[in-house]
Amino acid sequence: MKINTFFAVPAVVLASQFVNAQSTTQKLNPIVENFVNETNNNSQLEDMAFELLDGIGPRLVGTPEMLKSNEWTANKLKSWGIDANLQQFGTWKGWQRGTTHVDMVYPRIKSLSATQLAWSPSTKKAIEAEVIVLPKLSSKAEFDQWLPSVKGKIVLMAQYQKIGRSDEQIKEFATPELYEKLKAEKEQASKDFRDYVKNIGYDNNTLPEALEKAGAAGIAISNWTGIMGANRIFGAKTSKIPMVDIDVEDYGMLYRMAEKGSKPRIKIDAQSKVLPDAKMFNTVGMIKGSEKPNEYVILSAHLDSWDGAQGATDNGTGVLTMLETMRILKKYYPNPKRTIVVGLWGSEEQGLNGSRGFVADNPEIIKGTQAVFNQDNGTGRVVNIAGQGFVRSYDYIGKWLNAVPKNVRDHIKTDFPGMPGGGGSDHASFVAAGVPGFSLSSLNWGYFGYTWHTTKDTYDKIVFDEVKNNVILTATLAYMASEDPEFTSRERRVMPENDKGEIAKWPELKEPRRDSKDYK
Repeated sequence: MKINTFFAVPAVVLASQFVNAQSTTQKLNPIVENFVNETNNNSQLEDMAFELLDGIGPRLVGTPEMLKSNEWTANKLKSWGIDANLQQFGTWKGWQRGTTHVDMVYPRIKSLSATQLAWSPSTKKAIEAEVIVLPKLSSKAEFDQWLPSVKGKIVLMAQYQKIGRSDEQIKEFATPELYEKLKAEKEQASKDFRDYVKNIGYDNNTLPEALEKAGAAGIAISNWTGIMGANRIFGAKTSKIPMVDIDVEDYGMLYRMAEKGSKPRIKIDAQSKVLPDAKMFNTVGMIKGSEKPNEYVILSAHLDSWDGAQGATDNGTGVLTMLETMRILKKYYPNPKRTIVVGLWGSEEQGLNGSRGFVADNPEIIKGTQAVFNQDNGTGRVVNIAGQGFVRSYDYIGKWLNAVPKNVRDHIKTDFPGMPGGGGSDHASFVAAGVPGFSLSSLNWGYFGYTWHTTKDTYDKIVFDEVKNNVILTATLAYMASEDPEFTSRERRVMPENDKGEIAKWPELKEPRRDSKDYK
């Protein structure tokens, strides 16, 4: 995540104050010490990860698995004596992934590494067809004249990747001259493909629709991340024909065969199910405040995921962090001064819908919210906390961080007052409403290239020692925010000019998408 450097000097000063204020043998608050001991000696993280990720699996909105995850998280909270319920905020098109087999059947037999895209129509029975590539044309008129030729064919719609090696590997082994040459060729190829799609008058949403309307039997893409073995899986853009993602190696083979006239044929058997519209829920748990029950500290993470893998680091790790934090708080801090809420949101991936729904549907909680702590970018230890544009955030975040164990705190860089988050994760839903919502931003661990929305976002990518670090941090921040005698200031910073010389605006408070109508 890019850290805003505006007013960065106080952040550096604060970090040094933290280090200098603590002796080598830091004396922890006894409750915080209990948090540390419980996290390190009685962690439930691995068992919960097994149940959620291996047991339930990916949690695409509208699927039975999403509902199972809502029920599982609520029951887990209840098992610890925490009040929990499911709050509905809308409905979504129902769908369930089935088995998918994609095989090349001509000019030779080969099973292909492929994944049906989310919400893709099923094949009912397997379809077999010739594979073709997009023609080398330069105008919409030419392309539309070509379109009828797709009838009965499976169209390769994505850019062809000449080299299926990561940039890091090329840089490691190539000469500097070869690296620069290959890098320039790759950049030019990407630009040429973007220009091609623009010139023929379509985009990633409208092109699949046009191919489907023209009678294509199916569409294949390869949404390669640039790291070997990892493809991103999003939603299908078709309503009647299957749309699949094929790994870069097999996709490239098919592309070359089709381009050189070998007329490859593949068979697609995709047995997904279209289900009735499903209710969308947030899982919400509460530990009631003993002195200020109408003021709230909110622990935030989105429960839903894309379903190319298990949604382990996006956002299973955030969910596990918040669940384990709630378990430990209930055990060692059962009577907080303020009410502590955990919100595990649905449909974040489609536009922060669950958290936006919570903000819209719970005005009294929003009015009384002391702080929101959100975690959503992978398995790594938290290394950045920004003030999200709140003028006084330096005062209270700094005070709360001072109680965090030094070995956890020393990894964290801060930025005050920072800039308000306009999207990307659920803290932005609260920031837009003027509520101090903070992203606990993690060390990368290859997140954006390797696991974010990919076929590789699985249990084995979790580094549990890092997640334990984040549990200790979150539990301590929640405790300190609950105990703080002062209610946090919501004063907003004076916004700076943007790159265009215009005064930047505070993010707009947006309504959630309550259903999947017109969603693309």
